[in-house]
Amino acid sequence: MTPTLGLPDDQVFALMRFRRSVKDVLEPHHDDQFLLRWLRARKWDPIAAEKMLRDSLEWRKIWQVDRIHDWEAPAIFKDYLPRGTSGFDKDGAPVVIAPFAGLDMFGLLHVISKNDMMKATIQQLESYLKICAEQSKKHGPVANQLTVIFDMEDFNLRQYAWRPAGEVVIGLIQMYEANYPEILKMCYIINAPKVFALAFSIVKNFLNEYTLSKIQIYKADPDKWKAALLRTIPVDQIPKHFGGSLTDPDGNPKLLTKICQGGKVPKHMYTSKADKEKINDDLETATIKKGDKLTLDFLAAEEGSFLRWEFRSEGHDIKFGIIMKNDDGAQSEIIPLHRVPAHQMDEIGVITCKAPATYSVIFDNTYSIMRNKKIHYSVQVTPPLPTVTEALALSNN
Repeated sequence: MTPTLGLPDDQVFALMRFRRSVKDVLEPHHDDQFLLRWLRARKWDPIAAEKMLRDSLEWRKIWQVDRIHDWEAPAIFKDYLPRGTSGFDKDGAPVVIAPFAGLDMFGLLHVISKNDMMKATIQQLESYLKICAEQSKKHGPVANQLTVIFDMEDFNLRQYAWRPAGEVVIGLIQMYEANYPEILKMCYIINAPKVFALAFSIVKNFLNEYTLSKIQIYKADPDKWKAALLRTIPVDQIPKHFGGSLTDPDGNPKLLTKICQGGKVPKHMYTSKADKEKINDDLETATIKKGDKLTLDFLAAEEGSFLRWEFRSEGHDIKFGIIMKNDDGAQSEIIPLHRVPAHQMDEIGVITCKAPATYSVIFDNTYSIMRNKKIHYSVQVTPPLPTVTEALALSNN
């Protein structure tokens, strides 16, 4: 445990109660600073913080976050995912820079899946947090958060009017808010055009009060935002383009050797029809007639099993939903039936199962009176992940 000096008595008691309630899932590196993140995110309510933490730990199992660095991200991310770190702020916290206008979400999603986009984001966040942990050993808790710069120069809202792109951005924000509370020290959004106000008015509905309190937005007024950045970041820890002194060996002020600028994904990289047909070879195929539905039943025999799905449709959307029926015959809606634009982007998901129970996965075309729908799908129940104790036992055998 780390010292809790400076906290009022009621917050110390909340921390003690929280630690007791989650002691069965804590690991050695889960110190007081870690627990305080969840408590602050839930306004010092130990019960709400416990639910948030347990949900997040379950999410980490599903996405195998503790092994995310073993995942080999698609090569396209190296050159087309804008991000990088330039150095450290005055407290020793990492400085992350994202030239947001270089994020061609439309192009990326024509090459990779939403699943890959999520995993790449998780992998990046985990790598930043690893740097934070190393810095906090040298400089204390003040270095255990991120200082972030979003450069919105040349930002174009048009691509986010494409529904799949907007959904991915919102999904990434929701993932971040639910699983990485209180890791943001300061966020500078600079060179924000007028149209950004519209985008932010939508996005801020998915951000909690803490995150919003850390965001400072500046229009295209370099004198103002450079002064703000340099109040937090030493001049030799930030690219010259942002008011610092760092440049590439060839003098480039944007520090391209450390900060990937992203850019427009060439159309020749888009997944071709032939590629998709090859991918479909690994999936089941079904044609759902107009006014009909396809229901697939799966038995979850073990508590903590996972129901995973992946599907795409040809030419048109399809309704999708999941219903659970327990041993007593009682039914509950796990995912309400809703129209999914799976003809535009693969739909991928996973839930943790209660057991014993039967899960009915439904592809519904009853709303269509004129068209049959062809879908390619994979749905399966996989066993629970081993506990920490079981994993250690397996590794010792």
